[in-house]
Amino acid sequence: MGKIKSKLIRRTANTLLKKDIEFTENFEDNKRMLGNDTMPSKKLRNQIAGLLGKIKKQEMVKAEALKK
Repeated sequence: MGKIKSKLIRRTANTLLKKDIEFTENFEDNKRMLGNDTMPSKKLRNQIAGLLGKIKKQEMVKAEALKK
């Protein structure tokens, strides 16, 4: 179950990426950057951190493909 993320998760992740915050492909680092105070729940924080990592990994793969 559950690879599909809700619109809220996707929209929030994209908004955070546009804010020029240096997220990485590492879930734990992204989770720490989001912090405990800013998110309404632990589950949302973890889902957003995971999606941010996934997006960053995809960007890295695209960048490497363009270099070749």
